[in-house]
Amino acid sequence: MQVGLKLATEAFPPEEVVRQTVRAEEAGFDFVEMSDHFHPWLDAQGHSGFTWSMLGAMAARTERIGLVTGVTCPIIRYHPAIIAQAAATVALLSGGRFTLGIGAGERLNEHVVGTGWPAVHVRHEMLREALQIIRQLWQGGYQTFEGKYLQLEDARVFDLPEQLPVIAVASGGPHASRLAAEFGDGLFATEPREDLVAAFRDTGGSGPLYAEVPMAWAQDEESAVAEALEKSRWALTGWKVMSELPNPVNFDAASQTVKEDDIRQQFSVGPDPDVHVAQAQPYVDAGFDHLVLQNVGPDPDGFIDACAGGLIERVRGLTPSS
Repeated sequence: MQVGLKLATEAFPPEEVVRQTVRAEEAGFDFVEMSDHFHPWLDAQGHSGFTWSMLGAMAARTERIGLVTGVTCPIIRYHPAIIAQAAATVALLSGGRFTLGIGAGERLNEHVVGTGWPAVHVRHEMLREALQIIRQLWQGGYQTFEGKYLQLEDARVFDLPEQLPVIAVASGGPHASRLAAEFGDGLFATEPREDLVAAFRDTGGSGPLYAEVPMAWAQDEESAVAEALEKSRWALTGWKVMSELPNPVNFDAASQTVKEDDIRQQFSVGPDPDVHVAQAQPYVDAGFDHLVLQNVGPDPDGFIDACAGGLIERVRGLTPSS
């Protein structure tokens, strides 16, 4: 079992994200994971720096901790050739500590380049082609690809690491899990669903199984709930909403009905480590072995201190309860 920290790139400026990475390494986390967004979910979050610039700084400022994108969409805002090159470069700069999390993305970030937002089945076909392009480029030499949606013309990534990055593909259903097994080296999820792991394994998938565990740490429950309600209520809208809305103002409107009780049902809240350990248990039961502690509370340093004080080791020591 490995335990990571989710870095809220939408809630903190880039230099603070890098600082928290250094603190996470000192605290004993195995890896940090960060989203790859153009916009924040809500204006109240107030930030959304360029992930790949931050990754370079994080690699330079740390020595041991793994770096993970959770997740990058390589089909519209980025061409997969750019991601193949970027991921290879971060792997080199970090000494092989980089994992490329890949997914089909959200309209929130992808519509900005003005080429539209395809239907979900088209996005999955585009993601399949993108993964093929990345794999081809990582073979070395000049490569060409003619897909239905994506093309590659006579391209080569010159700087490739000896050990290529792990690709963990995001899944919200069995179809995506099978795609992860076919083209990825691991799985990435946000729900404690055993069926996602089973579909990945049954299709021949092997490798790390990442899952985000929603937490809101604070010195008291009320402060934790208030912060989560202000800045993270978007997370309760559901994936069919989260993938389709175009801007933070839309998420603000869509999440107005979220109440404190809803936050308490979604997140473990407050300072009690037992509550947060219990929150992680269903993900272990579902078969995930790389748990990402996603704190949305008001005190990131307090949470990191609590993790260093024993929460990391308690989560790392969890085993399936059935």
